Amino acid sequence: MNFHAHYDRIREPIETCLVGSGGFGRSYLAQARKIPLVNARIAVDVTAEAAGQAFAAAGYAGADIALCETPAEARAAWEAGRCVAAGRLETVIALPFQLLAEATGSPEAATRHALLAIDARRHVALVSKEADSVVGPGLARLAREAGVVVTPVDGDQPSLLIGLASWAEVLGLEIVAAGKSSEYDFVFDPASGTVTCNGVSAALPELAQHWLGGDPAATAATAAARAAILGRAFPLRAVPDLCEMTLVANALDLSADRADFHAPPARVPELADLFAPASRGGLMSGHRRIDVFHHLRLAEEASFAGGVFIVVTCDNAETWDMLAGKGHVLSHAGGTAMLYLPRHLLGVEVATSVLDAAGLGRSGYGEDYRPRQDLVAVARRDLAAGTVLTMGGHHHSIDGVGAEVRPAAALAEDRPAPFYLVADRRLARCVKAGEAIRLGDVEIAPDSGLLAMRRRQDGLFAGGG
Repeated sequence: MNFHAHYDRIREPIETCLVGSGGFGRSYLAQARKIPLVNARIAVDVTAEAAGQAFAAAGYAGADIALCETPAEARAAWEAGRCVAAGRLETVIALPFQLLAEATGSPEAATRHALLAIDARRHVALVSKEADSVVGPGLARLAREAGVVVTPVDGDQPSLLIGLASWAEVLGLEIVAAGKSSEYDFVFDPASGTVTCNGVSAALPELAQHWLGGDPAATAATAAARAAILGRAFPLRAVPDLCEMTLVANALDLSADRADFHAPPARVPELADLFAPASRGGLMSGHRRIDVFHHLRLAEEASFAGGVFIVVTCDNAETWDMLAGKGHVLSHAGGTAMLYLPRHLLGVEVATSVLDAAGLGRSGYGEDYRPRQDLVAVARRDLAAGTVLTMGGHHHSIDGVGAEVRPAAALAEDRPAPFYLVADRRLARCVKAGEAIRLGDVEIAPDSGLLAMRRRQDGLFAGGG
């Protein structure tokens, strides 16, 4: 597809407003300066100064940046052609932008911002997967009713995987599994026996015994042995991985093969074997499953770069023999193949989603985004009543709390609660290790916009509607 031709009916640049100027948002501001069909002159963060710093990091001169505290100041700065930096979305919501890029990562704030934008008839690019996993389908439904679009963003794995998997379905390929690599590779140094992941190193020389895997038919057993070794030094489950795959499952009607994922450590040539059906020696008990893997590689080998993949069935031996000869990754038995995109470019590639949403009226979710799966919170250790489930860190995790992907259900006091709905709440009663945290286990203020929106979503999709 020629992308110039794809977007040729968009004649004027799309004006956007960024909320949340962390690493993702800053990369978007910087790249937008080079994109003829997208402008990013409005940014909102916890303070106007923080938003202004993001513009400065993107290369704007200080004289071109206006720190605005009131709508009148924002309007004057806009009309003067300056970049508008604000501490609240309400300060800039009346400016003539067409799309809000929500990248705060805060479930409560992202929900509030998305609703404000929808009410103002603005499109929303929902970068904040934390809110999306709780209320994304409801926000998308409300937006459609208002004549605007809520979309995930290229640059993050859910949108890219939805694109890859739906492309495969258009071609008539049968999907066994769809997933992504974890954010950071495990890089093995055979000489020293050390493994390095995200700047942390550990001596694990016994991994060398399980490097190539030996018999291809025993790939799953090899991955399990690697997991036992790596698990002594590194976590092998990350909530954001499960969160992102929940969005994909809701868009494409997929499900988890295992609620907390298999998450095997693997080398790229092994993926077609690992994510094959169990009847062929793989991990999957059925088709249309979601999962992740941890990319295990040598320093000189290319990274998977947090990219996405699908494993499909090979139903014509002649075709797939030919493709194997061209370097595609097939299972040892030839029954499944792995297709992949080894990249996600954060804010650098958000513009395609902006143009699709605001320019063409299309959402990256597709037309049937609904709550099929929930990311639920599960206690990893005994949690006492009164514990505050503080969300923090780069991965927006909660100490002592893991996550599972389970079939979605409407909220109820005795049902497992969405992970990011319980984030930053206080436990009203103790929860034992291994138990899901139920809605009735946490104290949630009655003015919680996230809770209200989730209840609204439950109503919108009651009875599967």
